[in-house]
Amino acid sequence: MTDDGDGTGAAKAARWEPGARILWRYRENAGDGFHICRPVTVVRDEEDLLAVWMAPGTECVKPVLEDGTPVHREPLATRYTKPRTTRRDHWFGTGVLKLARPDEPWSVWLFWEPGWRFKNWYVNLEEPRTRWHGGVDSEDHFLDISVRPDGTWRWHDEDEFAQAQRAGLMSERKAAAVREAGHAAVDVIRAWGPPFGGDWPSWRPDPSWRIPALPHDWDRTPAHVSS
Repeated sequence: MTDDGDGTGAAKAARWEPGARILWRYRENAGDGFHICRPVTVVRDEEDLLAVWMAPGTECVKPVLEDGTPVHREPLATRYTKPRTTRRDHWFGTGVLKLARPDEPWSVWLFWEPGWRFKNWYVNLEEPRTRWHGGVDSEDHFLDISVRPDGTWRWHDEDEFAQAQRAGLMSERKAAAVREAGHAAVDVIRAWGPPFGGDWPSWRPDPSWRIPALPHDWDRTPAHVSS
């Protein structure tokens, strides 16, 4: 993959081979930096799908309040107004398989219980991902949807979605677009379209894959490339 030479233009897209280690990052809402970074292993990278695996024990970066309080423990009224920083931590529990189709404003995650008993799908509403040589970048949109193996579904984090708007992290127009994207995702769920109709719940990682390391410059600003 090469850029235009000055690091500012779009580069020609290239595909990652299975087993490649990349970063899956999220930008700060209404900010310029990154506050979430997860090293992942590429499962499949094709024209219509990027699939990656986040292994148990992966060292990640997550946002916390300046005093170290986990974000989810802060009362909702001040959750998005108190100063924040980032912290290195590890992903505990079972791993996560993430599936993303180009230009769709969501990614679909698969969760398992211990022993590889499939638990559920999770639709994470987000900006369509932009690619760079080291991974993909997006911005989380707060609102999510969980989907049980039998196809039943429900909204998640509607309170956070509303509070983010009150805190000025999302305009009314943007919120309407996110809600519209959510309804589009629900249409896919109801039709049991890709990726829900596939055999992804039976997928298993290559046992030879090592857990990707979190680089020291995980928050570097890259030149993004076309998908």
